[in-house]
Amino acid sequence: MTNLIDIQNQIAILQKQAEEIKAQEFNKTVQEIKAKMAAFGITLDDLNGGGKTRVRKAGAAKSGTPAPAKYRGPNGETWSGRGLMPRWLAALVAQGQSKESFAI
Repeated sequence: MTNLIDIQNQIAILQKQAEEIKAQEFNKTVQEIKAKMAAFGITLDDLNGGGKTRVRKAGAAKSGTPAPAKYRGPNGETWSGRGLMPRWLAALVAQGQSKESFAI
């Protein structure tokens, strides 16, 4: 059976090994980051938020106002006609009713 002193010695050895591995991986990671920064032309200003945005995000900016409702369900549900058909309307259409019968 190992005693407390043996376990503490093992912990000290393992901590030293962990620090050495961390130092090795740290240097490797820094080199990888520098290579990617050079490849993409990224500067420290870019990382600190001081640089201009270089890539535009896909999609148009939202206007802030929702599209007006075009369809109203029997329980007051509404749908603008954009995007996927809502479940309440899909269920009614599956029952044989037409989507146009719910037009506002």
